[in-house]
Amino acid sequence: MKTITYFFSPQSPWTYFGHDRLVAIAEKHGAVIDPRPCALNQAVFPASGGLPLKQRALQRVKYRLVELERWSNHLRIPLRVNPKHFPVDETLASLMITLAVMREGHEAGVRLTGGMLRAVWAQDRNIADKDTLIAVSKECGLDGASLYADREAAREQFDHYTQDAIERQVFGAPWYIYNQEPFWGQDRLEFLDRALAG
Repeated sequence: MKTITYFFSPQSPWTYFGHDRLVAIAEKHGAVIDPRPCALNQAVFPASGGLPLKQRALQRVKYRLVELERWSNHLRIPLRVNPKHFPVDETLASLMITLAVMREGHEAGVRLTGGMLRAVWAQDRNIADKDTLIAVSKECGLDGASLYADREAAREQFDHYTQDAIERQVFGAPWYIYNQEPFWGQDRLEFLDRALAG
């Protein structure tokens, strides 16, 4: 079975742009997506030299907005360029996605990831808020209350995902790996598609 290892941040706009397209590519090739949320700002960036948005130079921050608008128009994917609840602490969302994978498998984790991304970038919702997290999970067909209540059961696995990302030299999101080959960014999905085609 072809497997795509998928490292991401559940509040990354670039992950949002690529998520549904990744799902479509995986379905086309009969591939499984192994979703792995990781602590991008807290652990991956410090290890790789990356900077959280608030610490980046002003010119980079301004150009990012241009690119977000450009990609939204190009892909025809709705996007709130300045969502009300960004950035926020994404740890709770990451733990719930991880627990969904542990309990119900990869597909459930992929589904919940999509729900979290849409909540931030299309719906102006706060994925650091308990009620929002539970509601988004329910909308994805999952037991949101249970995932939230038991989220700490996923802490060790989430930490493992983060350490694995660092060891695999991940430095941004989204990050896809297929057959040991890394692909950074939603704009590399065409190359991932080609690799899956063999």
